[in-house]
Amino acid sequence: MNTIDIDWTRCDGHGLCSRLLPEKITLDEWGYPIIDGRELPPDLVRSARAAALTCPVLALRITRRQPKAVVAGPGAIPRR
Repeated sequence: MNTIDIDWTRCDGHGLCSRLLPEKITLDEWGYPIIDGRELPPDLVRSARAAALTCPVLALRITRRQPKAVVAGPGAIPRR
């Protein structure tokens, strides 16, 4: 699972990211990015990486997250 995140301490609101990845990033009224927060589909990962590398202040980060493990509760019957 890949997601795209913004480092708000770096972002200056250039808006280039929304032009390179309009499927996931829009801009607010001040020009700062809004990300939909959902997982990146596999066909957009390459475009997301390009947007992250093209950002003038390197404020975007592509993160690969592991799916959360399912933990059985008390009294759960193990499957065989």
